[in-house]
Amino acid sequence: MGSKGKRRFKMPSAPGVQSRGQIAQMQSQMEQMQATLSATMVTGSAGGGAVTVEMTGDQQLRAITIKPEVVDPEDVEMLQDLIMAAFKEASEKVAELMNAALGPLAGGLGLGGLS
Repeated sequence: MGSKGKRRFKMPSAPGVQSRGQIAQMQSQMEQMQATLSATMVTGSAGGGAVTVEMTGDQQLRAITIKPEVVDPEDVEMLQDLIMAAFKEASEKVAELMNAALGPLAGGLGLGGLS
């Protein structure tokens, strides 16, 4: 009926599973990388520099600079397009920065096709 003695079930070790020490080290590296990213500034511009967007590596918008000569009350749509284009360029630079910085760390997670 009952089992004699206590048996402890031991989970089989899956391939690619990291030890606690390795996980803690990777967490520390991630925190350091996040701090580095938040201190890094990228700039996106449009219209030959008429509109400039500054953003941190952790995607925080810091500044938008618009040259007075592109402010035309008759053509607000053009100014909106320039702002969007500058923001998009800055966002793409942040994505590249994050990929370059975090890519090697993600490779060490053993996620197979997910990294």
